[in-house]
Amino acid sequence: MTSRKTIVIRIILFAGTAISLFFVPWLLVKAWTLPLPDTIQEQADEAIGHGFDGVIVYIDQGGHPPQYITSGRHDRDAKIPAKPDALFKIASISKLYDAVAVTKLVNAGRLSLDKTIADYLPKLTGRIENAHKITLRLLVQHRSGIPNFTDAPEFWAAPTETFEESLALILGKPANFEPGEDYEYCNTNYLLINKIMDDELDYDNSQFIKEEILIPLGLKNTFSSLSEVNIEEVMSGYHVGYPHDLKTNDYGMHATAEDVGKFLRAMVDGSVFEEGEQEIYASIYEFEHGGWVPGYQSFVEYHEALDAVVVAFYSTTDPKLYNWNLSEIINGRIVKILT
Repeated sequence: MTSRKTIVIRIILFAGTAISLFFVPWLLVKAWTLPLPDTIQEQADEAIGHGFDGVIVYIDQGGHPPQYITSGRHDRDAKIPAKPDALFKIASISKLYDAVAVTKLVNAGRLSLDKTIADYLPKLTGRIENAHKITLRLLVQHRSGIPNFTDAPEFWAAPTETFEESLALILGKPANFEPGEDYEYCNTNYLLINKIMDDELDYDNSQFIKEEILIPLGLKNTFSSLSEVNIEEVMSGYHVGYPHDLKTNDYGMHATAEDVGKFLRAMVDGSVFEEGEQEIYASIYEFEHGGWVPGYQSFVEYHEALDAVVVAFYSTTDPKLYNWNLSEIINGRIVKILT
């Protein structure tokens, strides 16, 4: 049965969409055409003027001390200024950690990139189209053709909480394309990857990530779920048209911008990898990522020409993803300022 709260959220999200259609595209034009500020702090302040509640930027550039830039609010209701060391819901940036974990298990001979869903999860044969053709490699690379469970109608109004609930949203549905014939970003791929790792390890892969990645790198401010953190340390997140703070929603990994930046630096310089692992990783996945869940947008990129890792967190989202486009414009302007 649909709860009254869920119905209210759906109505608000719809209303927010209608408002965004009228106003946000002009904001994108404005953000694109404004004169470039002299400093990244000015650019972060400008982002608040564009409607974001809070912004955190972390920059690790070779030959320079790290930069920590904030603007806006950590919590707008309590009027607490944004904190550079706040925890943030990093959403799909977590796929970088998953892909590194897969790489380590492949290098150890515990997983094979060429084995299929049918090999690892035989009960899904006949329930996921092409299960006998979709390899672990194709799952990692988003080339499986499996439908994306988070694209289910109104998914974010009432997100699933378990593997079984999430998988049920796509079981029996036709593939979007033949395995390996196209690319489509798909959260179902990593839902299955995490299950495959859990089954191989016989325990939650988040513990493997902690022991094999986080602890060796000294990343003490990265956590697998909201249950592990002090809620007051989490930056508030807001969705246009929805009046309440979303920081109490558990969408997976939480980390500081500095920890995310240090992790990507370790990927780039190879210090997170054992011998042979960096080559495996480079053959299957990327060295940058973005993340989105209601209330939270996150980005981490490496710019080789500048030898710079740039992490940017934005604590406001909207129904039509205009704020995502706005974030990317701001990210590009930050890099121009660095240049």
